Amino acid sequence: MATRIKKTAADKTPERKTRKKSGVKKAAVKQGRKTLVIVESPAKAKTIEKYLGDSYTVKASMGHLIDLPKSRMAIDVDHNFEPEYITVRGRAKLLKELQGDAKKAGAVLLASDNDREGEAIAWHLRNAISAKAAEVPIQRISFNEITPVAIKTAVANPSSIDEAKVNAQKARRVLDRLVGYNLSPLLWKKVKNGLSAGRVQSVALRLICEREKEVESFVPEEFWTLEADFKVGRQLYSSQLVLWQGQKPDIKTEAEVKRIKEQVEHSECVVTDVRENEKTVRPRPPFTTSLLQQTAATRLGFTSKKTMQLAQQLYEGVNIGSSRIGLISYMRTDSVRISQTALEELREWLQAHYPGALPEKAAEYSVGKKAQDAHEAIRPTYVSYTPEDVKDQLSRDQLRLYTIIWERFVSSQMSPAKTRTVSADIKAGEGVFRTVGTKVIEKGFYQALKLLTSREDKGKPYPALKTGDRVGMEAFRPEQHFTQGPSRYSDASIVKTLEEKGIGRPSTYAPIISVLLDRYYVTRSNKQLVPTVLGRLICDMLVEYFPHVVDAAFTASMENRLDEVEESQIRWPDMIREFYDPFKDQVEEVGKSLESFKGSLDEQTGLLCEKCGKPMVKKLGRFGFFLACSGFPECRNTKSIPLAKCPKCGGDIVLRKTKGRGKEFYGCTNYPDCDFISHFKPANQDCPKCGQFLVEKYDKKNGYHKACINPECDYLHSGEGEDTPEASGGEDGA
Repeated sequence: MATRIKKTAADKTPERKTRKKSGVKKAAVKQGRKTLVIVESPAKAKTIEKYLGDSYTVKASMGHLIDLPKSRMAIDVDHNFEPEYITVRGRAKLLKELQGDAKKAGAVLLASDNDREGEAIAWHLRNAISAKAAEVPIQRISFNEITPVAIKTAVANPSSIDEAKVNAQKARRVLDRLVGYNLSPLLWKKVKNGLSAGRVQSVALRLICEREKEVESFVPEEFWTLEADFKVGRQLYSSQLVLWQGQKPDIKTEAEVKRIKEQVEHSECVVTDVRENEKTVRPRPPFTTSLLQQTAATRLGFTSKKTMQLAQQLYEGVNIGSSRIGLISYMRTDSVRISQTALEELREWLQAHYPGALPEKAAEYSVGKKAQDAHEAIRPTYVSYTPEDVKDQLSRDQLRLYTIIWERFVSSQMSPAKTRTVSADIKAGEGVFRTVGTKVIEKGFYQALKLLTSREDKGKPYPALKTGDRVGMEAFRPEQHFTQGPSRYSDASIVKTLEEKGIGRPSTYAPIISVLLDRYYVTRSNKQLVPTVLGRLICDMLVEYFPHVVDAAFTASMENRLDEVEESQIRWPDMIREFYDPFKDQVEEVGKSLESFKGSLDEQTGLLCEKCGKPMVKKLGRFGFFLACSGFPECRNTKSIPLAKCPKCGGDIVLRKTKGRGKEFYGCTNYPDCDFISHFKPANQDCPKCGQFLVEKYDKKNGYHKACINPECDYLHSGEGEDTPEASGGEDGA
């Protein structure tokens, strides 16, 4: 293992072999003045400032300082869609400070992120500074990692702003603004005030809603499996019934499995076949953004938003002893490529630590057809900084994310692993049971895995059996199962689907999910994304009247068009015009022909307001359906929607939230006299066996299903009388 870190970031951090002299070209800097470097975040500024020394001042722009206004569209559709940019509210003081700093500087280096948004930030800053300090030279620098060598190399090799990349960002911004500012007012007019629609988010919402329909329409079917324990000496082997009367078993009922058990339990048990099979397991490539989000979700339980926040912290720099170091390369990428320098450093490290697992040639991984390949894969900046070395300087979650990045990168250039599987078939009457064991015979890249290891990697003992052995039957374990339908999308699976369909880019996956959650079009339940009633209503309307806007293939083609803008293959106003003219005509047509849904979702309930005596109506609010007094605004009484009848006292079961964290649960309205609660959502359906209500549940064994709330009732699910479950109730604005 590498030694503890005792170096300073500025002079003792492990550096690449190739070094370049630091500093902007002397002719470009006014004599006696410092160079101003502008980055996006204070954390990044703090790290970089330690690397550059006294000749540089590093300041942060805090993201975009100049952008489109929020209060109006600000796009001149008649003049090439020219955007009207303004200083972001609350940022004028910071912009003025940066302009003042630039006037005093000998040169300005714009060091925002090396992507479309970062290029646009640099472009706006250049224009704003030039307007106040035209004589100051301004150049652009970019880097893939925040390390002393990477920063000094970037400073020594400044360039001009990539106008094509700026145009691609401008086109995306204008496109999203045109969609949002045309569709949202239509939703306000026809459905409900305060709603909004977005170009890419609406496609993701459609995917989630369509999956929900599949989940709800799926009716699980019962089936059974039969396991048996066979004994040889003192060793027990667990085996699965794999053949019955020469066919793959298809056991539908408990009665069938009992008949099979009765027929084989007194039969002679003989090993009829033993087979060995070796398998080569190859390492996986280093992480892209989507793969990191997927793995962090499945292995660590992180949301996409949390993963990117932690990755940003690791990229921008953390304090390691007396040093401040960027621990990983840029975290928004769709490429699995790594630089030759990083590859050489990794192979040297492997030669020192895992010489037996170092292949003769470096592994090569192909970049996907849709990848832009602008950045390297996500990797540790210094492979010598192992998770063990930095564990005391990182938070628990930072360490876990860094660990999987480190392990994935290191293992990607190690030798394949080899496994041997031994399976033995045991004949018992007309049934054949199979026991299987697997061992890793060559560890290869498995040696570098700890947090990323799995049960399969660890193996399972071989059955010490040979053909002709007679074995004793010890026990049977029949088990009931239900077929699993499609799973709701999770953060990991929706990101995977978006990437496969070419929707969005590495920088947008996490924001897409966040926007849907913030708008309450989608909620999280058991780490799954569930559309709300409001989300489904918006989706249905957009699918019916704007099918192109929410079509996955069309949205992917628009992403490709944006790439073509960045590659200077097409002009961005032409690309926008091609989309906007038919879209605007469709908006106007729908605006005239579509009947208003306003108030149509309100339902009479037959209940009276206990405060004023007027009828209570069922309304759709931002957080789902709720009951409101028809005497509004004079009477503002609201109540949660009753979702079921309490099995203890007959009161109403409604959605409630805990104090503090606001965690949802379902409780009785007669609390505190009745203390009944459930953490599972009532399914708007009564149990056909006992009459109590069903709840929605999810587990790995049965998938999404409905089960009776009565602990003494064994009812799991019925395909009869299926109702679409309503969104969680709750008071509007709760």
